[in-house]
Amino acid sequence: MALIPQPALVGFADIRPQAIDDWQQYKLAGQQFLNLAETAFRKKKKAFTTEILYNLIAMAIEKLVMGGLMEIGRLPDNHTMHDLVAALAQWLPDTVRGMEHSLCALDSYQDICDPYACTIKSPTMTEIETMLGLARQLEKRLDAASG
Repeated sequence: MALIPQPALVGFADIRPQAIDDWQQYKLAGQQFLNLAETAFRKKKKAFTTEILYNLIAMAIEKLVMGGLMEIGRLPDNHTMHDLVAALAQWLPDTVRGMEHSLCALDSYQDICDPYACTIKSPTMTEIETMLGLARQLEKRLDAASG
């Protein structure tokens, strides 16, 4: 009786990622959130409180990171700053090198995962300015990593 050859198993290393559709839309949305936050900050628009500016910056960072990861066919485990940074550190380490702590620290301003124990800390205008610079630096690094 002849042995039937068994096909080789495919391992994770054999999977070749490809870009995820609409990654450009995420990048564009991130740029738009960041432009809005910068303009509102620069013009000192009263309707844009520091809490709103923080959320715009956080959304900008999330969208920019998602666009960068989707472009290379990767996704984070979740969408906290810690998760986004971990995914960048794994798949695009040069984009986040030296910024990990500063990006993860953004999670400390809002922890709304547990509705019974949520924490919201209002950033100062100086902190908002620092966040804007951090977001722009990350955007530039992600652009440089993009083809």
